Amino acid sequence: MKIMMFAHNGSLNRGCEAIVRSSTEIIKEKVEEAKVYLASGRPETDQIIPKLDGIFDGSTSTIKKYSYDWWISSLKVKVFKDESYALSRIHHNIIKHIDDMDVYLSIGGDNYCYGEQPGWYEIDRRVKSKGKKLVLWGCSIGEEDMSKRKLEDLKLFDLILARETITYQMLKSKGLTNVKLCADPAFTMEKEELDLPEDWQEGNTVGLNFSPLVWNRNKNSRTAVSDLINHILNTTDLTIALTPHVIDEGNNDYEILYKYYEEYKQTGRVIILPDHLNAMQYKGYIARMRFFIGARTHATIAAYSNYIPTMVLGYSVKSQGIARDLFGEEKLVLGIEEISNSKKLKNAFDEMVGEEEEIRQKLQQTVPAIKNMSYKSVEYINELVN
Repeated sequence: MKIMMFAHNGSLNRGCEAIVRSSTEIIKEKVEEAKVYLASGRPETDQIIPKLDGIFDGSTSTIKKYSYDWWISSLKVKVFKDESYALSRIHHNIIKHIDDMDVYLSIGGDNYCYGEQPGWYEIDRRVKSKGKKLVLWGCSIGEEDMSKRKLEDLKLFDLILARETITYQMLKSKGLTNVKLCADPAFTMEKEELDLPEDWQEGNTVGLNFSPLVWNRNKNSRTAVSDLINHILNTTDLTIALTPHVIDEGNNDYEILYKYYEEYKQTGRVIILPDHLNAMQYKGYIARMRFFIGARTHATIAAYSNYIPTMVLGYSVKSQGIARDLFGEEKLVLGIEEISNSKKLKNAFDEMVGEEEEIRQKLQQTVPAIKNMSYKSVEYINELVN
């Protein structure tokens, strides 16, 4: 079976890397003679994933003004209100491999959370027109993200794998019959443990991840996070390890975390992890933390999967759903409006510390079942093809 992953824009987002890396592993483990390929918007960033059978340039192409494609595209759009030809040329780097593959996996877990995606819709339509299997892999979609056009696209899929129950139930309520429940493949990703940095307290370090996305959506959260750092320093003896997880230009956790590091490094209890580690290496550090506070979903998955009590900043449907599947409730998940409230941040942190053992025990009970749900996605692929 030849499988092409697409809708991926590179691995400088270590969550995207974690999805590709772990998905490749579990597919190859469970599907005999599977070949897994990746069409990437930035293929040079994905060379760190060794088990892929091929990495293709999946970046978008431009239509040169006054070229043949430009004239045809213009005519179809202006006269027939048909953008399919233009989109097929823009996404040619992904579409051109359809004939060679058996299954196309759309792997951007939350791609459908960001408005209409006509480019993906066109790729999906072309995959089905060639009679190939089309799978939406480990997705999260909010009720507020749905539209008539998006629903029509989702009906094209042979299989939609929702990674948490909120998305699963919402999609079922829309009348979709091609939906199965699984879990994020990154729960299964292995960790790589590097040497601990200077000033790390073994068994007594809390990780803190914060993102420009959350910061920009709630400007006052910057001050509230500073208040939380002060609270941790004043009321505990924990070391704080600032932990980037996306290191992409214009969306770089390290840049904003370094500002906090500059502010607090003189305490001797605030350190920052480097900005060049891969997803397995970040997971290796997170696994040795006592607590974790994170805005990036896959940083929190790295913590959860190692039974680390975790607090989530600026939730989305994916973080809500994952917490609910782990705890039966949205445990320690703070909304985007709440994270500018210093008191709520401090209270949530204190709750996490106070319930440390109960939370850890709950994760030890539920995470193995969640990992099994990650593997269910491969079972569903096998059933679909065979």
